[in-house]
Amino acid sequence: MKQFALAAAAILAAVCYPHAPAQTARTTPPVTGAMPAVIVPQLGALTTIGARRPEVTAVEAGVVIREQSATTTLDITLRNPHASRTEAELWIPVPNGAVVRSFTFQGSAPEATAKILSRAEASSIYNEITSKLKDPALLEFAGYGMARSTVFPIEANQGQKVRLTYEQILPLSGGRVDYQLLKSESLAYRIPWKVSVKIKTLRPLSTAYSPTHRVELKREDATTMFVRTAAGSESEPGPFHLSFLYQEQGVTSTLYASPDDRDGGGYFLLLAGPPAGLSRQKSEAPIRRDVTLVLDHSGSMQGDKLRQVKEAARQTLTSLGENEFFNIVLYNEAVQVYSPRPMQRTAANLQAALVFLNSINAGGGTNIHDALSETMRLPVAEGSLPVVLFLTDGVPTVGATSEAAIRSAATSVNARHRRVFAFGVGVDVNALLLDKISSENRGTSTYILPGESVETKVAQVFQRLTGPVLAAPRIEAITAGGAPDPGRLVDLLPARLPDLYEDGQLLILGRYNQDRPLTIRISGNFLGRPQSFTQTFQMDRKTTRNSFVSRLWASRKIGVMVDELRQMGGDAPSIRSLSAAHPLVHNPRVRELTAEILRLSTQYGIMTEYTAFLATEGCDLTKPDAVLSQAASDFQQRAMQTRSGLAAVNQSINNNVQMSQTTLNNRNSYYTAEMNQAAVNTIQQASDLTFFLKDGKWVDSRLYAQARKIEPARTIKVGTPDFRAFASEMTAQGRSGFASLKGDAIVLFHGQPVLIQSK
Repeated sequence: MKQFALAAAAILAAVCYPHAPAQTARTTPPVTGAMPAVIVPQLGALTTIGARRPEVTAVEAGVVIREQSATTTLDITLRNPHASRTEAELWIPVPNGAVVRSFTFQGSAPEATAKILSRAEASSIYNEITSKLKDPALLEFAGYGMARSTVFPIEANQGQKVRLTYEQILPLSGGRVDYQLLKSESLAYRIPWKVSVKIKTLRPLSTAYSPTHRVELKREDATTMFVRTAAGSESEPGPFHLSFLYQEQGVTSTLYASPDDRDGGGYFLLLAGPPAGLSRQKSEAPIRRDVTLVLDHSGSMQGDKLRQVKEAARQTLTSLGENEFFNIVLYNEAVQVYSPRPMQRTAANLQAALVFLNSINAGGGTNIHDALSETMRLPVAEGSLPVVLFLTDGVPTVGATSEAAIRSAATSVNARHRRVFAFGVGVDVNALLLDKISSENRGTSTYILPGESVETKVAQVFQRLTGPVLAAPRIEAITAGGAPDPGRLVDLLPARLPDLYEDGQLLILGRYNQDRPLTIRISGNFLGRPQSFTQTFQMDRKTTRNSFVSRLWASRKIGVMVDELRQMGGDAPSIRSLSAAHPLVHNPRVRELTAEILRLSTQYGIMTEYTAFLATEGCDLTKPDAVLSQAASDFQQRAMQTRSGLAAVNQSINNNVQMSQTTLNNRNSYYTAEMNQAAVNTIQQASDLTFFLKDGKWVDSRLYAQARKIEPARTIKVGTPDFRAFASEMTAQGRSGFASLKGDAIVLFHGQPVLIQSK
């Protein structure tokens, strides 16, 4: 590979000496005459007619954050697919105030020239290019600066590497530092971005969080953390957001807020993290666990299933700390308890338990009811957090088999507040029953499909349960004097908060009323003793740029309502027996839930396997009665009448992800009944707005609330003075994401539907 040729001098001059004489920092000339292909890594490549378009094939972003100072290095891979050399300019939107350290690329160039354009200069060029190409794409980055290189050649059928390194100062909000990497929200944008971030601080770090992309966190020590995009999230559209929290005393929290235009107030996301490295501290230690393994050894567990379950049990027991406790419950048609009391994890006790596990054989039926009843009645080690890992591969066949009776056995008898984590091995399980058993007992349900590893799935869940820090947490709004502030927080999700573990985080979504300062108290069993943590947040910082908050809240809310519909089918023969002659939509409760799911799905562009039909061309969203009937039919046939098998497991996987969603799902991906991954490409989420592609035009979802035929009141053509005024106002509202739409769009603007015409 050829060495990178340095082209940094002009950049540094322009950035480091912004007030130098004109000959040092010249004003960038306007774009005139023939324009070569323009490469914008965040968009791909722009081109005028006749210019040969190069390709951006991948981007790798390496970020180092020290306190509030971030250094970002973008390695951009280009390719010229044409049979002759092509020329191109590189335009890279950068945060305001960014200082470019270096710009390098492969090969040689006539001269090493590049410029940093201010926000005003960049906006001027964005508008100029928009007028030339009749494409507003660049306006998505209006309000940001830009690094612009000189023209450089890319040889025929060759690739080229480009590297840009820039520095910036990150904003600090309370104890939270925010980082953003610009990228298009367009669903058409599929260039993979691999992002890796190293965070190094002087103060201990509590946690890090990305609302936009799934990430993997790895803590090196109390002040060093590594973050990288998880596999499968590299091609997700939209900017990459990352926040990290400095550790405060005890539980650390921060709050993001977005406005609700309907009735004031808004939506909030409360993120709370634990202290760093508790397991390595002698003065404070996490709450010890009392783990009960409840293992199905019925006849269907013969062979590889039972072998894997035994191995999963061995791994779990050996990973316990010396001061922690365990027990084992076996069940088929009968129930066998290993010990009448919790066993401390000593070498001798562990060895005896492993011998017992090795003796287990498969045979008999499946008595889930009695297994849960016996487990819940067992004593718990004093001062411990009781955790149950419940594994089964089938539906109940012996004893009480109704869903209501089994749910009662897992909840009403659970006086010791055990946390239940259910595992369905294979697809012949009652998925809804396992979902409910776990969710009502502060746990989760996990499904192990044929061919997947039981040991791996159990280990992944149990690893997240390392080092309980805050058990049975509660959240409430209080006044400055500490009294309850009733009605201030509503629609909290999840309604029952999960425990906070050493490497975990609490993520609470909800709505708040009034924009005055909000004081929140989080309380619970902190490291073995009752304690509370209070923090006050200024609510005047809500912004449409935090649109991920309301979307995540809406997605979770939809998941909760879908779960309620699914559970209604369990022990209600009158509902299960509904037919085409007696449609589900006539049930008042079902009608109410379905209508609210449809409202949120349309407003926020959040699709499920039941509502994906909303995005099809044939669905007329201006006819709510017809849409409601279609949705009710889908819920009846799939959600309520399918209890087991692959088609039920897929629904549980989809819904569990949605009810615990922490990052955006811009492509509306979900699993079909055959466990194939599907996505919706006719709904575009742009800033805090949603657009449906109908009749070749993107339509603002807010217009569908009017339930009448949508006719534009006026037309604005891209590139005209009227369009510049429209774009300027949308940008001021934090809605520059509208520019990510490809083609014509009908937007609600000043109370009227306005057609934005690109050609």
